[in-house]
Amino acid sequence: MPTFFASHPGRWTTLLCAALVAAGCSSVPPEDTIRQTLTERLPNLPKIDEVSKTPMDGLYEVRVNKTEIFYTDRAGNYLIQGELIDTKQRTNLTEARVEKLTALPFDQLPLQDAFTIVRGNGERKLAIFEDPNCGFCKRFERELEKLDNVTVHVFLYPILGPDSMVKSENIWCAPDKARAFSAWMTQNVVPPQASCDSAALQRNVAFGQQNRITGTPTTFFADGTRVAGAVPLDRIEQALAAAK
Repeated sequence: MPTFFASHPGRWTTLLCAALVAAGCSSVPPEDTIRQTLTERLPNLPKIDEVSKTPMDGLYEVRVNKTEIFYTDRAGNYLIQGELIDTKQRTNLTEARVEKLTALPFDQLPLQDAFTIVRGNGERKLAIFEDPNCGFCKRFERELEKLDNVTVHVFLYPILGPDSMVKSENIWCAPDKARAFSAWMTQNVVPPQASCDSAALQRNVAFGQQNRITGTPTTFFADGTRVAGAVPLDRIEQALAAAK
């Protein structure tokens, strides 16, 4: 060590730290730097729940509101809103991450507030939250009719307006809920007016709001995986196979 630095160890330490910072080698973990920088610069950003590395070098995930994902560099100088795609594996990493974050154990679903449709031996199972006035749900139901050996737990989830609640009540109070539901969703046969204790529908809405079910259809599989939207049948088959 040069004589000057040997006799001034404090000065040596200061210069060494400055050099490391300049070279991007700060001893402060990038996750802490990102959290501090974004909090200071973006006061309207929701509280950061987690900062973590992604498979892409230099890119970090910033998670807020439990399930919302952003991306940033190691210094927090840039914030990206969008999807991260693995081109080699041809997978949507953002979508996969959100599905993991929004997973819900199947045994936590209030199945007493749903009715079931069984096809074949019913050994595979899934649960779907659907609004009877949802066009995507109707298309989805026509696809689901092609599934075999499955038990479908249907949660009526009337969130699209007053008429959705009326139709849901008529379906829920029908002598055969599954038949009334399928007739309406696949054949446009309006469910006859009926009345009964329909408190389950309000509980479904409350449960959905509590668990961030923001659209229909939303499907849950036996392993807790959540899939939003009217996805193709082959993806449903893949999810059912993975859940086993």
